[in-house]
Amino acid sequence: MNAHPQPAEDGANAEHATPSGPPPARLLRLPEVINRVGLRRSAIYQRMSEGRFPKSRSLGPKCTVWVEEEIDAWIRGIADRGG
Repeated sequence: MNAHPQPAEDGANAEHATPSGPPPARLLRLPEVINRVGLRRSAIYQRMSEGRFPKSRSLGPKCTVWVEEEIDAWIRGIADRGG
């Protein structure tokens, strides 16, 4: 039995081939969201309740996360509007 990975058709090692799709979604905890957007916790939750900030997701009773791409899109939207 051959323990070495077989090369892919293009000659690359199939085990180390890079995926052709987008990178996997990343989840951000509140401290990282605060650092990225420059808002305090209270301002983030206020804007969320007003529908002006991406909604958080609950992963458990004490674990709240945001989808990185939604935060990045919100930042781009602020930059595109000029403030």
